[in-house]
Amino acid sequence: MAVVTDTEQGHHARPRGWSRWLAATNHKDIGTLYLWFSFTMFLTGGVMALGIRAELFQPGLQFWQPDLFNQLTTLHGLIMVFGAIMPAFTGMANWLLPLMIGAPDMAFARMNNWSFWLLPPAALLLIVSFAVPGGAASAGWTLYAPLSTQMGMGMDLTIFAIHIMGISSIMGSINIIVTILNLRAPGMTLMKMPMFAWASLITAYLIIAVMPVLAGVVTMVLTDRHFGTHFFNAAGGGDPVLYQHVFWFFGHPEVYIMALPAFGIVSHILPTFARKPLFGYASMVYATSSIALLSFMVWAHHMFTTGMPATAQLFFMYATMLIAVPTGVKVFNWIATLWQGSISFETPMLFAIGFVCLFTVGGLSGVTLSVAAVDIQLQDSYYVVAHFHYVLVAGALFSLFAAVYYWFPKMSGRMYSERLGKLHFWWSLVWFNVTFFPMHFLGLAGMPRRIPDYALQFTSFNEIASVGAFCFGLGQLIFLYNILWSLRRGDPAPAKPWEGADTLEWQLPSPAPYHSFVEAPELEVGENGAIRGMKGGVHH
Repeated sequence: MAVVTDTEQGHHARPRGWSRWLAATNHKDIGTLYLWFSFTMFLTGGVMALGIRAELFQPGLQFWQPDLFNQLTTLHGLIMVFGAIMPAFTGMANWLLPLMIGAPDMAFARMNNWSFWLLPPAALLLIVSFAVPGGAASAGWTLYAPLSTQMGMGMDLTIFAIHIMGISSIMGSINIIVTILNLRAPGMTLMKMPMFAWASLITAYLIIAVMPVLAGVVTMVLTDRHFGTHFFNAAGGGDPVLYQHVFWFFGHPEVYIMALPAFGIVSHILPTFARKPLFGYASMVYATSSIALLSFMVWAHHMFTTGMPATAQLFFMYATMLIAVPTGVKVFNWIATLWQGSISFETPMLFAIGFVCLFTVGGLSGVTLSVAAVDIQLQDSYYVVAHFHYVLVAGALFSLFAAVYYWFPKMSGRMYSERLGKLHFWWSLVWFNVTFFPMHFLGLAGMPRRIPDYALQFTSFNEIASVGAFCFGLGQLIFLYNILWSLRRGDPAPAKPWEGADTLEWQLPSPAPYHSFVEAPELEVGENGAIRGMKGGVHH
């Protein structure tokens, strides 16, 4: 074991005070910054969601004028996608990847700092846009032209914010790819890496492929607005549908950018608490790669109502259905992992099982929407809202809660309150379904999304959904209280608090040392990163 004292570390010793965070280059500190930032944005976007649901509790205009309502809808989507979910997964990757693969740190430590500190000013631009003349962007989070080419300066601020967040995501992704490909410890081959490392690697490639596409299309909007171009202006020879093609070429892989890391997290938690190895490790890797590749071939299933030819509708319909195959492989692998396992139901396991069940519901409503004839009826209705919230709230968000509870002892050195964790899970599960399940019926009955007022026949389901949303939002304060209380007063965590956990990070003490590996350990690794033996490398 290589033991290093603080004096020997010299400039590598743990810095103190505000400079520790502002000039952070340690992957754990930067991961912590990402996680707190994303939770702050989650609460910000959540307050906007409650503003939306408050307006929709009854028909008629209660609180907001239609324009402000649309601004809330737009900013809620943008903040949740680019401010909450994506930075949260980047934070988990920063914290865990070096520990999982035996790396001393992320490959580019200073670039890592830069990629985080781009996010707060970008988030500020989005929030400040409410105060500028004309208000914030109100074209929906998709920013469809020609709406987005006609708005006030709030749209310009939004475009700049998206550029800055995109640069941050690309730099973070380069860091993840180089770290995984170049800094793995001896013995950690690619096909023995933990599933979370695979999911992060594939997600990073997706981000590098599609964030420049988003940057390109919002830049085209910017030049249409200010520099006399006519990319999306039909009067000048442009085509508003072109915007949709380019945007959704980014937009569909983006869905998997928010889903694949969740698959990786759940592929750790289920085997741990089932006390069995992950079923079908290689097929999970191939399924994850297949989903990523197929996600580039299905973008126009968001566009069945734009008048595309029947042959194109058929192609995108079948390609979309095809994505259900590798996704189904993953779900069956998770079920097979649980089959005849010695299962215990700690909080991370509850959230992971909740994820599998509800994500499958979201996937099934996605298969429904892949049928062109059905989609034409349900396009832009609340059925679509229900579908993607099942995928992104019960999917991405539940997996993040599972991850925080699972790795909290390793990150903080303390155990969380199991009683509060279980309360948080059951409360979230019940009220999530009360909020979003009625939206399927609203959509089937024909209620369009992004409207502040609606016909009387939609009232009862909207009332149920609004009550559910406020209760669900309240439940997230249980999570915040649990984390803050546990950081101060939680029981000290052992190095390996979960009996079935066998990846490399659980070989380290809790909390993980500031510099975990001063030299690469030599590993004997099984599938999914299970450590069979280890020599050297750990710094206590």
